[in-house]
Amino acid sequence: MPPQRKMPAPLADEAARCVACGLCLPHCPTYRKTLSEADSPRGRIALMQGVLERHIPANERFMAHIDLCLACRACENVCPNKVEYGRLINGVRGIVEKSRRRGVLRRLGRHILMDGVATRPAIMRLVGGALRAWQAMAGKAGGLMRFGLARIAARLPPLRPQPVWKAVYPTAGKVRGKVGLFLGCVARVADVETLSASIFVLNRLGYTVHVPPRQGCCGAMHEGLGEPEKARVFEEQNLRAFAAVNLEAVISTATGCGAALKNYPQDFAGRVRDISEFLAEAGGWEEAGTMKLAEKVAVHEPCLMRNVLHCEDKPYDLLRHIPGASIVPLVGNDQCCGAAGTYFLTQPEMAASLLADKIEAVKASGARILATSNIGCAMHLAVGLKAAGIEIEVVHPITLLARQMGFENDNNR
Repeated sequence: MPPQRKMPAPLADEAARCVACGLCLPHCPTYRKTLSEADSPRGRIALMQGVLERHIPANERFMAHIDLCLACRACENVCPNKVEYGRLINGVRGIVEKSRRRGVLRRLGRHILMDGVATRPAIMRLVGGALRAWQAMAGKAGGLMRFGLARIAARLPPLRPQPVWKAVYPTAGKVRGKVGLFLGCVARVADVETLSASIFVLNRLGYTVHVPPRQGCCGAMHEGLGEPEKARVFEEQNLRAFAAVNLEAVISTATGCGAALKNYPQDFAGRVRDISEFLAEAGGWEEAGTMKLAEKVAVHEPCLMRNVLHCEDKPYDLLRHIPGASIVPLVGNDQCCGAAGTYFLTQPEMAASLLADKIEAVKASGARILATSNIGCAMHLAVGLKAAGIEIEVVHPITLLARQMGFENDNNR
């Protein structure tokens, strides 16, 4: 058992604000599945307080309930006392992680992934190239799928060559403003089309787009895995990268990144906007020349878009600029799909159960296209739908809109 650590006063004070009313329980995905009080927000807060007061140890049994939390933060939306549960769960994970006993190989693998690959653009470029090669070979030699890298490649959408991003993408028409684009880590490899589509639409509507070359990871993965100190390092890096230009907004295309950026200092966080949020309120649409699309589009609402960014209505507003498209919400949008950052890797059973609910909702929708604003959700949903034999495209709202405006992804134009 790891040595007991005391919960810092700010976290203890936040935990004490919970009055155990239980209004959060029916909104918690893990409680819905297990019906265990210990797997609810109220129960987890009680466990945290038990650790704080030295009534229970911060052992692996305690951490099993903490680890099972998706950090979807649906509880925050219904809490009458406005308990900041997200801050609590990340804070406790950070405390316990420092003394947690993990196997050497697991600890090494996590370090390589988080600090040696995911947060280093140059390494991500090499990994992306390798994954692309595996995808190309897998169709010709199915036996390759036995290898670990090939199995990862199979979970990803078809990967496109990674562009060398320009520092500035000027608009060709009337200038309405200038914005910055936050690239993120995973999107540089697995969602190049969405980033390029965002630049295309922003330029078309009159916005010059700046892509600071020294930007890095948003820090969300480290924060969620209990490494807040490393998250702060990336925060400082991004603040410096975007400080050089006076920008109207900093645009994020992934809700996980957007939610993390909103935790930066207010002078920066106040300018962070999700791409759908920003464009839904932008002008210039009368000259956009959007082509008709006679398809039903189901919209999946990522948890952090609903519960942190509070702009879950904006993708609908954005997609309504497509003539002829029938835009409908996916039933059960109030429940997490199970992706939750790296959760689908660390908690595969719960993730699969939550994914099964989404697959049934997609079946019932009758849609031919599924739009979601989170790359992790998109990959998780796409893998599940493919395994279920459901032919449906999973795409970011901005990419779908850009296509109807004449966008063809040619890797950074």
